[in-house]
Amino acid sequence: MREQIIALLNTYENAAYLISIVINIIISILGLVPSVFLTAANLAVFGFWKGTFLSFAGEAIGAIISFLLYRKGFKKLSESKLFSHPKVRRLLEAKGLEAFFLVLSLRLLTFVPSGVVTFVAAIGKTSLLIFMIASSIGKIPALLLEAYSVYQLMNWTWQGKVILTFLSICLFLFTWKKINRKKAQMNKIERDL
Repeated sequence: MREQIIALLNTYENAAYLISIVINIIISILGLVPSVFLTAANLAVFGFWKGTFLSFAGEAIGAIISFLLYRKGFKKLSESKLFSHPKVRRLLEAKGLEAFFLVLSLRLLTFVPSGVVTFVAAIGKTSLLIFMIASSIGKIPALLLEAYSVYQLMNWTWQGKVILTFLSICLFLFTWKKINRKKAQMNKIERDL
């Protein structure tokens, strides 16, 4: 995917910035599609700082547009039992400073999907202004970390090798834990029979 985006950006150099931002908006609207491949393409085409800034601008604009679309289309969902978990209810009911700090803190946690934060804030009581500010501020460190990691992996530096090793170990442990959990469930079922 990264290679196709790089080719697209290089083919249409005059509109490359706009194309990148539009792709980021689409990714934001879809909600659960990771943007790391677009960040990698931006870094490859525009360099580290311009690519990182372009990714930030696209993600910030995309989050705002997604917020507005989600608010318009899904506002009534906030009353459903689907959102009864206490932590989700807290974000749904949050206003003012509480909403600001909740959105900011969730944006700083890189493992929380951006689309989920945007969706829950949009169908809740968070104002657009609070969301725009908190979301944009929270995206800065997360995107810098993502851009740095991707850049190191693309250039295969020793930091990139450490990052890849760490990610590989995490994936291995996650998979191993899942397999053992399934084995334990199967053993329990067999014992119960």
